[in-house]
Amino acid sequence: MVDKHPDDWWKDAVVYQIYPRSFRDSDSNGEGDIQGVVDKLDYLAQLGVDAVWLSPFYPSPLADGGYDVADYCAVDPRFGTMSQFDELVAGAHQRDIKVIIDIVPNHTSNQHPWFRAALAAGPESLESARYVFRRGRGKHGELPPTNWLSNFGGSAWEPCGDGWYYLHLFAREQPDLNWDNFEVREEFHRILEFWCDKGVDGFRVDVSHGLSKDLDEPLRDRPEPTLMAPQSADGSDPIWDRDEVHVIYRGWREIFDRYAPAKYAVGESWTPFTPRIFQYARLDELGAVFDFSLQKASWNADEYRTAIERTHHYAIEAGTSPTWVLGNHDVPRIASRLGLPVGANIESWVTSNGTNPPIDPASADRRARAAALVMLGLPGTAFIYQGDELGLPEDFDLTEGQVQDPNWERSGHRFKGRDGCRIPLPWTVDGPTFGFSDTGSSWLPQPDWFASYAVERQCGTVGSMLELYRAALALRRRWVAAGVDLRFDWWSVESAVDGANPADDVLSWSLPSGMHVLVNFSTVRCQPLPDGMAVLLSSDPQWLPGESVESVPPQTAVWLVAE
Repeated sequence: MVDKHPDDWWKDAVVYQIYPRSFRDSDSNGEGDIQGVVDKLDYLAQLGVDAVWLSPFYPSPLADGGYDVADYCAVDPRFGTMSQFDELVAGAHQRDIKVIIDIVPNHTSNQHPWFRAALAAGPESLESARYVFRRGRGKHGELPPTNWLSNFGGSAWEPCGDGWYYLHLFAREQPDLNWDNFEVREEFHRILEFWCDKGVDGFRVDVSHGLSKDLDEPLRDRPEPTLMAPQSADGSDPIWDRDEVHVIYRGWREIFDRYAPAKYAVGESWTPFTPRIFQYARLDELGAVFDFSLQKASWNADEYRTAIERTHHYAIEAGTSPTWVLGNHDVPRIASRLGLPVGANIESWVTSNGTNPPIDPASADRRARAAALVMLGLPGTAFIYQGDELGLPEDFDLTEGQVQDPNWERSGHRFKGRDGCRIPLPWTVDGPTFGFSDTGSSWLPQPDWFASYAVERQCGTVGSMLELYRAALALRRRWVAAGVDLRFDWWSVESAVDGANPADDVLSWSLPSGMHVLVNFSTVRCQPLPDGMAVLLSSDPQWLPGESVESVPPQTAVWLVAE
């Protein structure tokens, strides 16, 4: 193994995403909190993660799950205190776990003091210049200034009186900041320095391809007012992925590099794939970026290979480490998504049919287990969303009265939104909230079947999803996270049929350490094990460590080494 520079700790790290509201409730108010994370640091250490990423815990009205921030340098009292956050950082570092926090720079809450001051002072004031206010079109300003749309539906312009509007590319409670304004840039430099001085190790940057807009008069309509997708490949879209954003991040990198080790940053850019997103990962900018290609792939060898090749190629070309992700707080659980027929989409199905999607639970579980070994068997940074290590499926059965995601209202009651992947975790087999809260209070209800996925039931149980993840993370340190060598090579194996050509439904690659990954995507056919190979780890729940096998079952991934 090649020793890494301390600045490079993240290049082969496993990062565990915590949605604090749903992780563990320590004060019995029904909402997870910072102390709940502190109390479970040993669980995270035993899992084997290198870092935790905390979704927003700042003061917020929760119009969008905390991504509407009212104060960037405080802890929301519902989640705890700053001293508890300090305890979390110290406790994590004692266990060699880094701490990454969310930063939300595209917009604030409409309850942020800046925005309240802007409304009080009026749309032509110095206070309003921190945001984007414009007069409407039409004789009396009765029409929005442009055709720009909100990602949550409807116009991105909210009327605020006398023919004036303010811009919000997300919810109307999330007014967009004006990054052409010097005060905005300086304020975020102060915010970043505040948290860096607090000891955090990095940042996940929300909507990293946003921030800069073309605000030259007259404002331009978009050719097609679609949502988050940039409509140009040259940075000329008026609201997304503009070249000016890179100037902002180069200023951030100067701050990050003043610390030892340098602070990590990863950009979130949820767009249709474009190589331009990797510009954010240049080492003089954020340094890393999410490419969600693998997360979006159906259970299909060709789709997986295309996603892996694309992410790896463009990351290496940008001089950074690939970032791999299967789940997060914004998408249905991987254990349900992979149980769909190839090409099906959960949101589209539910919206169009008004019924739960046709998921095969057995295939979903096997595929989720195999996908875990795919992601963790690739060189680069891997992200695990809380509960995926338990194999939690999506809960589709929340009632209209239980749903809290604003997408439910914004979709006209067609799509329940993201609550199904945000339901509080089950820690114990018994109890009204399965150990999430001591009093049985929970901000979202847990289904009865959560008991079978509880940490208590899976811990130490051979063949459980939790033990698969623990084993994979332990072996990954030796066989995958080999210094900063991010190479891998595709590896051809003989077909399960006739032994002649590479199998269409098999994907395999080799790593510099000598480990090989083989994935059998077939739903019906076993794949013979290559000669001279022994199984280090298998996603098959029936496999026992050290067991000799001759073939790889359908919908299974294995890690192999030479005998």
